[in-house]
Amino acid sequence: MIQTHGALGDLTARVAAADRAGVDTEADSLHCYHEKVCLVQVGLPGADELVDPLAGLDLTPLLDALAGTEMVMHGADFDLRMLYRLGLDTPSGVFDTMIAARLTGADRYGYAALVAEHFGDALPKGQQKANWARRPLGPDLARYARNDTHYLLPLAERLERRLTELGRLEWLEQACRRTVDNARVTRERDPETEWRVRGSHVLGPRASAVLRALWHWRESEARNVDRPPFHILSNADLVDAAQRFDRGETTPPRGLRGTRGTRFSQAADEALALDQAEWPRRPAVKTRPRLTKTQEKRVAALRQRRNTKAKELAIDAELIAPRAALERISIEGDDARGGLLPWQRSLLGGAD
Repeated sequence: MIQTHGALGDLTARVAAADRAGVDTEADSLHCYHEKVCLVQVGLPGADELVDPLAGLDLTPLLDALAGTEMVMHGADFDLRMLYRLGLDTPSGVFDTMIAARLTGADRYGYAALVAEHFGDALPKGQQKANWARRPLGPDLARYARNDTHYLLPLAERLERRLTELGRLEWLEQACRRTVDNARVTRERDPETEWRVRGSHVLGPRASAVLRALWHWRESEARNVDRPPFHILSNADLVDAAQRFDRGETTPPRGLRGTRGTRFSQAADEALALDQAEWPRRPAVKTRPRLTKTQEKRVAALRQRRNTKAKELAIDAELIAPRAALERISIEGDDARGGLLPWQRSLLGGAD
């Protein structure tokens, strides 16, 4: 694994000289509250390198080299977000093998499925939940990580050749440019709704106030010990505790002892002492706009046109336009087609 300036400089030079590089990342969100990038895998012809972002190296030269070449990735959104976090500039090009496979009409487009189909190799499973922050990494994890880039370049070559034959390479380029842009968007959490975990819809107003307080308690505990919130207490246990406190039962869940259990009970007691005006209000139910008969006819016509094209091209109809896009076009007219990529708009046609 690359953990020295010399080895990193050598890899950077090889990336800068390459037309393409396979790229993948591993993070530790399942093991830490403060998620960080723990590994960057770089695949080049004849080599799959592992770069250690935790070794204190300045990765800027490598990231600049990667931005200057075409990065081959599978399901690029997450990895781009991780690389942006490390300081990657907007890449000159991305080839997403998952999108490419879908555009060729592949029914199974997961990385392991594509490797099995194209190369006859079965990738080992079971390391998705590994703690990538541990050092030394260990041979099994290192092998698993290298496999994530080992097949990317030859797979991209095959998919690119097939898309060229089908006349769809520009479709992929458009889709990948959108992925690059979308990965730049920061997803903000809504403080009014972020605490509404699964199962919270059954709670009354006071129990919801307790749940909100317990959720923030859990966030604070997880942040302080740098562990994922679910390591502190599960969502189901949070909801159950909120219901029990609302009924007057004040015993903390099993396993919460000492000062942590005390802070847990204090958070619940403070919520129970709130005035009704401070209880959270049930969020308004978002309903889809009711379509007029004319709009329904437009949706039906668009869906028929989309499905016919998809069948002709042997691709998933959702790739051309999802149901929500058809409804927007039927309501707003052709102005709503701007949310589609040029190739999608060309296949779908107008609203009438």
